[in-house]
Amino acid sequence: MTQTFKALVVSETPEGKFSTSILSRKPDELPQNETLIKVKFSSLNYKDALSASGNKGVTRYYPHTPGIDAAGVVVSCITGNFKPGDEVIVTGYDLGMNTPGGFGEYISVPSGWVVPLPEQLSLEESMILGTAGFTAALSLYHLLRCGQSPSDGPVLVTGATGGVGSLAVALLANAGFEVIASTGKLSQYEYLYMLGATTILSRDVTDDQSKRALLKARWAGAVDTVGGNTLATVLKACKMHGNVACCGNVQSPELHTTVFPFILNGITLIGVNSADTPMQLRTSIWKRLATSWKIDKLHSICRLVNLEELPLMIDEMLNGKITGRIVLKHD
Repeated sequence: MTQTFKALVVSETPEGKFSTSILSRKPDELPQNETLIKVKFSSLNYKDALSASGNKGVTRYYPHTPGIDAAGVVVSCITGNFKPGDEVIVTGYDLGMNTPGGFGEYISVPSGWVVPLPEQLSLEESMILGTAGFTAALSLYHLLRCGQSPSDGPVLVTGATGGVGSLAVALLANAGFEVIASTGKLSQYEYLYMLGATTILSRDVTDDQSKRALLKARWAGAVDTVGGNTLATVLKACKMHGNVACCGNVQSPELHTTVFPFILNGITLIGVNSADTPMQLRTSIWKRLATSWKIDKLHSICRLVNLEELPLMIDEMLNGKITGRIVLKHD
């Protein structure tokens, strides 16, 4: 067992400002939880960027190590649920929020948070997916559970070049859906076509400012990663009896709409909460991502970085400059 390990640590100054540093930590500084894991890979999510910028709605106390995703090898597990050397995944729960996360080379977590790595998935692939891929897969799962079918018509994905959006486009296309991708990044059209999108819309189209209660129907269902007025627009322009999975709020957490999409068009709004997904469903989704839902384009949407490069990636994510997935590889 190592005496020290490296971690990205976010600190708060007495003046209320926040900074990041790469520091050496000792394993006994971690929480005394049931399972100690040597982290091989993590990934950067919007929630991590918020934590790293001092958002107290995500992380209450600093100094703190973000990283809501981690994949690695079990060092020890006092419950006996896992044995040393087991390859595992941890996403969601409180990891990286108020529990030190995957931006450190070791994590200590309850064994109930840990998922065995499916045989058909590598540790690196699991983190290209990470919370983003898991959330996109949960969105697909809920759409299918509500009866959404490719024969119903196209499914819209908003924020389509982001982590969740990119993986939602690929998963939906693999499942046989015609995919409409909405983005504000005009330079990324070829990227979205590569993932499987058949139609691309400017995000202005999915951010209606007319204040009308309903719009002409343009899609049969949707995965919305944006929230705010974009989600309101998605609901207003969804075909009758369509399903909309809501899993993000990068535009706004507020939703201003009327009841008309629901009581006149019969739209179903599905909330997707990936962090607290029950373990039985969690393991089932990961198995699907490793088998029948496996994406063959994973490495084409990923950029590998080291710990020292991570602060710049955090800044770029907060400024909306990231396309696809940023994966952290620990030395």
